[in-house]
Amino acid sequence: MATSKGPVIVVTGTPGTGKSTLAQMLASESPIVLRHINVGELVKEKKLYEEYDDDWQSYTVDEDKLLDELELIVADGGVILDWHTCDIFPERWPDLVVVLRCDHTIVWERLEKRGYPLKKIQENNEAEIMQVVLEDARSSYPAEIVVELQSQTTEDLESNVTRIIGWIEAWKNDHPA
Repeated sequence: MATSKGPVIVVTGTPGTGKSTLAQMLASESPIVLRHINVGELVKEKKLYEEYDDDWQSYTVDEDKLLDELELIVADGGVILDWHTCDIFPERWPDLVVVLRCDHTIVWERLEKRGYPLKKIQENNEAEIMQVVLEDARSSYPAEIVVELQSQTTEDLESNVTRIIGWIEAWKNDHPA
């Protein structure tokens, strides 16, 4: 029986929780080759959106086009999908869903440094307080594949990478080539 090249890991969380940093570190330190896909960048690069919203300074994603674009990539496995939401992805895709959490005051500061408009900072800050991404993940995927990790400090980041690498090692042992 053929096996995929590697697991499909979704790294999600409110903007400013450290998703891209974690995903990049995972891709570079993983014991198996994992391709990091920043979904937001892919949307822009491949024009997988309906329009640009000036008020929110963001694109309105065409979810059908996005899922079509990702389907073949995900089918091969060995990928880290890095995006601020996860419930759009079919339940069959991920082997692991990592939800990064961060104190809302830290999220606020990080988004301010990025130059986000106040309205967008407030909305994302509220989403973090209300655990919106975590609840979406828990309602979209089996409980055993959803992991909530704190992501406030460099120590958290390093610990999270180590923990996920341990998970990848276990996955690799359970899925011999």
